[in-house]
Amino acid sequence: MRWGVLATGGIAARFAGDVGSLPGAEVVAVASRGEASAKAFADRFDIPRAYGDWAGLVADPEVDVVYVATPHSAHRAAAGLALEAGKAVLCEKAFTLNSREARELVALARERDLFLMEAMWMYCSPVVRRMTELIADGAIGEVRTIQADFGLQGPFGPEHRLRDPALGGGALLDLGVYPVSFAQLILGEPDRVQADALLSPEGVDLNTGMLLGWESGATALLSCSVTAATPSTATVTGTAGRIELPSGFFAPDSFVLRRDGRDPEQHTVESPLEGMQHEAAEVTRCLRAGETQSPLVPLEGSLAVMRTLDAVRDRVGVRYPVDEPS
Repeated sequence: MRWGVLATGGIAARFAGDVGSLPGAEVVAVASRGEASAKAFADRFDIPRAYGDWAGLVADPEVDVVYVATPHSAHRAAAGLALEAGKAVLCEKAFTLNSREARELVALARERDLFLMEAMWMYCSPVVRRMTELIADGAIGEVRTIQADFGLQGPFGPEHRLRDPALGGGALLDLGVYPVSFAQLILGEPDRVQADALLSPEGVDLNTGMLLGWESGATALLSCSVTAATPSTATVTGTAGRIELPSGFFAPDSFVLRRDGRDPEQHTVESPLEGMQHEAAEVTRCLRAGETQSPLVPLEGSLAVMRTLDAVRDRVGVRYPVDEPS
């Protein structure tokens, strides 16, 4: 599978390193807004072709699938350009800035009958997949509560992209997308959304708490922060036990299952793959099978997460320039 990497930041570097050692995969091209940065990235990862604009990469006939690694403020434009050029797309999270942009991308992919997937690597983790299997099999009974957090201490100055509303700044889209996606992986889209946040002078969220509710009576208490280094753990509690994921719950190497009257059970899953290879392997599997979306990261699930993120921003008063007038 021949990959084109669109952007040259930290997450693009990690992807290129992981996929470069994945059997059956090769990064054949990279693009940036500047030729110098694209060339430097290509030299670093031994990539044959470097483009100083996005158009060159999406037009490259040797590229089978484009990995969009830009900041999420550019996801709509970058993924849209690749889809318009007839390329399959793996697009980083948060999928877009808002649910309207997400709907547009999904509609475009469906219109062109092309593969599109959000790069929610957590969903492709074999450990997380094992956890969801146990929950579905009733290992902890009926799910009642979920707790998850993701926080970085910073500080991030006013000039940083995390403080810029035009770039989708704030904790929610960078970090909060993980706790929200975790909760919705297990319980689906919530019926109720409550939230509170500390906002920056620029109007983006710095520290956000969310309470999601479902008609079943289940709740999720979630938080994200760019002002405090939280434990970044997750717990799923049911009527018959609970599952605890360690720090870095979004890319775990194990979890603990606790049930009354039994010893704690440590669960790990052996896999020859690591890091971002799991999501790249899932894209490869889907494309070889002729599928236009992944059952592990379905498009409707990505749309549902974006609707929840929109609802949280509405509750706390964060608006981006691309949002439609209220």
